[in-house]
Amino acid sequence: MTINWLAVIAAALSMFVVGAIWYSPMLFGRAWQRAAGLSEEDARRGNMPLIFGLAFVLTLLMAANLAFFLGHQASLDFAIGASLAAGLGWAAFGLSIVALFERRPLAYFLINGGYLTVGFLVMGLILGLWR
Repeated sequence: MTINWLAVIAAALSMFVVGAIWYSPMLFGRAWQRAAGLSEEDARRGNMPLIFGLAFVLTLLMAANLAFFLGHQASLDFAIGASLAAGLGWAAFGLSIVALFERRPLAYFLINGGYLTVGFLVMGLILGLWR
């Protein structure tokens, strides 16, 4: 199977753009911090280059996995449907199961699950259009 690796990289970068907007103070950043139980100081702590670097590698792996799942001949309709299934049906619902056991509030499910769903849809759109 031939994979368009430039499309995979673009899809991974798109997930980062969605995340930057989604978790910004203009949208859900403050609500996410409260739901996750993170103070401003907590959010700034840690090795941010390492966190963002590893997050990008994992996002790149997700985009490549989605590209392999979609295949080279997938229609745009299939790419969007499969991306919705991956984002909502697997990633968001899977995260929600973990969050239930962690006793996280509903906002945590909705914010993080929404990000994964929208992010996967955007990645699927890119992969579906750029074959």
